[in-house]
Amino acid sequence: MSLLKVNELRPQSGSNVTIQSGYTLRLGSKNLDSSSVMPSPSGQNGKILVSNGSSRNWEEHGAVSMNVWTSNGTWSRPTGVKRILVRICGAGGAGSGVGEAGGAGGYAEELIDVTGVSSISVTVGQPGSWGGTYYSGGAANGNSTSFGNYMSASGGNGANRNYQHCGGLPGSGSGGNLNIYGGGGSGHEYWSGNLGGGSFFGGSGASGHPRGGHYAYNYQYRAAQGSGGSPGYHTSRRGARGMQGIVCVWNFR
Repeated sequence: MSLLKVNELRPQSGSNVTIQSGYTLRLGSKNLDSSSVMPSPSGQNGKILVSNGSSRNWEEHGAVSMNVWTSNGTWSRPTGVKRILVRICGAGGAGSGVGEAGGAGGYAEELIDVTGVSSISVTVGQPGSWGGTYYSGGAANGNSTSFGNYMSASGGNGANRNYQHCGGLPGSGSGGNLNIYGGGGSGHEYWSGNLGGGSFFGGSGASGHPRGGHYAYNYQYRAAQGSGGSPGYHTSRRGARGMQGIVCVWNFR
């Protein structure tokens, strides 16, 4: 075996050093070939070098896009996406009068490997059709949200739906890596400024004095997704509806 010791290799002409056929260039105990050289980083700004076990390529990694639903739909896998982070919330329950408020929808979160998955159905819970009520009335429950068969989040209950003169109990998440309850609704209290249950995404709408009329009801849409409906002031003011649920998906390469 021939052994050549050098401090530097330079081409006789041009810029390439050629190893003739039948010869091998070694570094320590490793043969050097085309796979030993990193692909050129030119034009690969923001990408990382990834190996699939047989070759290496520059690829984009991290979050590349986001999808949001407040009504039913379908998630379709973007090209190159391998994992998704999904956050869902059920709809909130509606409020009644005299401080009786709705509970918020539950929340679930999961990191999902979607390699080989083409699409997933999205169901977003909506508030009950009749919404808020007057004092002592059974306010509408919120409906459940789901992301395919992976996870779901139940809706919050409306005021007076669990017990008379009590706030609605919150919904809960299930099937996710993280599953939590929403906030519960406040109960019966005269001349109160109580609010509906808060969801993972934020608080309920405002409540107000009779000078504002049906204040909670009139401004019921100014609230976070999944929050419970705030109550009407005293007996002659109507409570707010709960807010619809939501599904948020972050797409990762």
